[in-house]
Amino acid sequence: MRSKNIYWLLFSKMFFISTFTFGGGYVVLPMIRRYFVEENPLIESEELLDMAAIAQSSPGAIAVNISVLTGYHLRGIRGGIVAGIATTLPSLLILSVISVFYIAFRESALISAILKGMEAAVAATIVDFIFTMTAAITKEKSWYFTLLIPVAFIASFAFHVPVIWILIISIICSALYTLWVVKGKTYHERTS
Repeated sequence: MRSKNIYWLLFSKMFFISTFTFGGGYVVLPMIRRYFVEENPLIESEELLDMAAIAQSSPGAIAVNISVLTGYHLRGIRGGIVAGIATTLPSLLILSVISVFYIAFRESALISAILKGMEAAVAATIVDFIFTMTAAITKEKSWYFTLLIPVAFIASFAFHVPVIWILIISIICSALYTLWVVKGKTYHERTS
């Protein structure tokens, strides 16, 4: 695909995603997957999962982070800039319009009903993404990462462990696990 076409694809798809998805980064990820992994196979599914992990652990909005990472992955710094502008522009335009007509929007029963309907759609999209990510993780057939999902959920839901501690402990344990696996492979290769 030519460079100009990729810039246009990046801008148009990120603008569309940002305009018509509500709920933040976890809703944007399935849309990026649809447009850049399935319809236009420019990114591998595993690469998107890696970018999602980086976007979640970086400061700022996950939706903007994942968009910029997608653009950067496809076309470097220029691609990241194009994707970043395309992602933030709809919010800027929508908030500008809402601020002008704030009183009318605040008192509208129709707008309130639309926003309630969006809450259900956002929840369904997030659940779908969780199932997709879990399926990708279990496909790797790693007992550690498969076990990490329910342990993190139970720690948060049942024991009310703050998410920041779950993240820190998961990062440390994952780094140690990776070192252990790599060291084991290296040792195994040397002895074979």
